[in-house]
Amino acid sequence: MIELSQPCEEFLSWLAVERGRSANTLLAYRRDLARYEQVLAARGRVARDARPGDVEHFVAELRGAGQSVGSVARALSSCRGLHRFLVDEGFAPDDPTADVEAGRLPLRLPKALTEDAVTRILESVSGDDPASRRDKALLELLYGTGARVSEVVGLNLTDLAGGDGLVRLYGKGSKERLVPLGGHAARALGRWLEPEGRPRMAPARWRRKGDAEAVFLNMRGQRLSRQGAFGIVQARGAAVGIPIGPHALRHSCATHMLAHGADVRVVQELLGHASVTTTQLYTKVTSEHLRAAYEAAHPRARPRVGSARG
Repeated sequence: MIELSQPCEEFLSWLAVERGRSANTLLAYRRDLARYEQVLAARGRVARDARPGDVEHFVAELRGAGQSVGSVARALSSCRGLHRFLVDEGFAPDDPTADVEAGRLPLRLPKALTEDAVTRILESVSGDDPASRRDKALLELLYGTGARVSEVVGLNLTDLAGGDGLVRLYGKGSKERLVPLGGHAARALGRWLEPEGRPRMAPARWRRKGDAEAVFLNMRGQRLSRQGAFGIVQARGAAVGIPIGPHALRHSCATHMLAHGADVRVVQELLGHASVTTTQLYTKVTSEHLRAAYEAAHPRARPRVGSARG
């Protein structure tokens, strides 16, 4: 593990305990802050007495090393978090990152599949063996709820036990939300939980309590991991010639709902976005699809080449 100064370690502990950040997120913060402290040390400073010029130098170092705008922005965000923590806790008088910019991030629109493509993938999983039942339930749940893959593999049987057509998901920061379980997803989950599905994958003796409670299992009778779920989705997409990962199903769920008239606030709640601004990216996706379809189909969408003007 990368060693950091005590203030940085206290900041990471605060992120873990108070903000519920995941292990992967904490590791990314640790890497960014380790590099930041190296730059500060070369300038004879520590985080508590860093000045705006030190932060600007750090950003310049990252750019000079060929880091992408997104990577620089993420590293600067880690530094901002650290310095705000130091100010709030009384370890530093001010925040040197306040007026430092990483550069403008290009707008990244989510990549969504067409509805036909999603249907092809979902309908291609039709076997009656336990693995097929599991894979079908996994795919239907990812697309039907727009859940993150980490939320789905983290599901416990008690999260489905309400009997009210809702499933309990735990998102970023362990924030809980209830989302509707659509008809297709409910049927697929029901078949997976039948005696010929999940119980057939369950071991005679559970190695861990968390495995016994998991909704989705791997072939060894353990809780399905994020990597395992990714492999399943990727393989099922490849089987019908469609490159795909779990996040594409989440994007597709949001995009298709908005295309069919769902309110953006409803989609925000469904996906667990902290800000509606994130959800509004999908409205741009659907409007671009609408424009493309219009220009391709309407006879007067574009002027004819060589047409008279005036």
